[in-house]
Amino acid sequence: MKYFVLLGDGMADYRCDALGGRTPLEAADKPNMDYLARHGVLGRCITVPDSMTPESDTANLSLLGYNPEVYSRGRSPLEAVSMGIDLKPEQAAVRANLVTLSGEGDYASLTMDDNTGGEITTAEARVLIESLDTGLCSEGERLYAGISYRHCLILDGWDGFRDFTRPHDIIGKPIKDYLPPEPYLSFQSRSRDILENHPVNLRRAAEGKKKANSVWLWSPGTRPALPDFRVKTGLSGAVVCAVDLIKGIGMCAGMEVPDVPGATGGTDTDYSAKERAAEAMFNKGHDFVYVHVEAPDEYGHQGDPKGKTKAIERLDSEILRPMLSYLESSGDAYRVLVCPDHFTPVSIRTHARGAVPFVIYDSRRDYDTPSAVFTEECSEKGGLVPTGSSLTDEFLRI
Repeated sequence: MKYFVLLGDGMADYRCDALGGRTPLEAADKPNMDYLARHGVLGRCITVPDSMTPESDTANLSLLGYNPEVYSRGRSPLEAVSMGIDLKPEQAAVRANLVTLSGEGDYASLTMDDNTGGEITTAEARVLIESLDTGLCSEGERLYAGISYRHCLILDGWDGFRDFTRPHDIIGKPIKDYLPPEPYLSFQSRSRDILENHPVNLRRAAEGKKKANSVWLWSPGTRPALPDFRVKTGLSGAVVCAVDLIKGIGMCAGMEVPDVPGATGGTDTDYSAKERAAEAMFNKGHDFVYVHVEAPDEYGHQGDPKGKTKAIERLDSEILRPMLSYLESSGDAYRVLVCPDHFTPVSIRTHARGAVPFVIYDSRRDYDTPSAVFTEECSEKGGLVPTGSSLTDEFLRI
């Protein structure tokens, strides 16, 4: 039996006027997802416990079968593991976004313009992070470059304070009411002094691009310890993704996490490369392959409903269609799960609570529901699964 999961990050949404009163899932041309809906089992799932913030770390932990209330230690430590950082028990990791702040005056008077630093490239970001590490970090602090705008600050000591504002929650808002406490505020403010006129940012500005002119710190935590996925499920697993957070979850769970050239973790990711990597993982002997695509979430944060719709269509045509063909030709029975991890509505440009739609298809069964389509509304006709880990148990029939 082969098990395939396609996770469209932030794919669930609300209806919006720009799409004629439809959600991106309703507006998208996605014949393969709709085929699964007609011949599989539709439902909704609560992927994030009420006690936790709807974030990709908690939701993806949940959908890989790990209760986030037990295993979550913040997203930054997971990203640190993916980046090859040997995080010691006494150390903490803090996510360090490169962001775009707009406006004039002192730091507190600025506005969060873009939580991705204008979708800064990984190569540009690495230069900026190296400059910050040299010019900003003191003893017991070190900045590590990650992918695009996502980076990591390692602290030798940590006071345990966790209430840091997520930059994607305040896009378009003045930052004065969302600043972290000291010494983190001074760290952010001094980062802008270094970055505002950095040659990389001056070149970006000359090209009409946004400057990545500040670091924004959030989601601190310590190293997690996840039970091995194979021991837990009896299955050999692989995670195909581009973002360090999801890579870190897979690595901490003892799963294979291949490097996928062309997979960026942004809107410009290579969908087909991820599908080919998933096939390679099955061909290598893995039973369970989890493919994560960040693009719908990025378009949600940008407030771009048409971009999000197109990302869903590409998930369907460039990943799901060839994967279904591959699975069908393999000669093995297979199951497919398609779902988002959380809502990222374009109308609010941040994550939101809600039971996300899912579909489970089993090649050995045909439920034949001609009117079914894979949308938020249609999924309400199915059952409600109380947790992501329960959905994974149902999918794997543990």
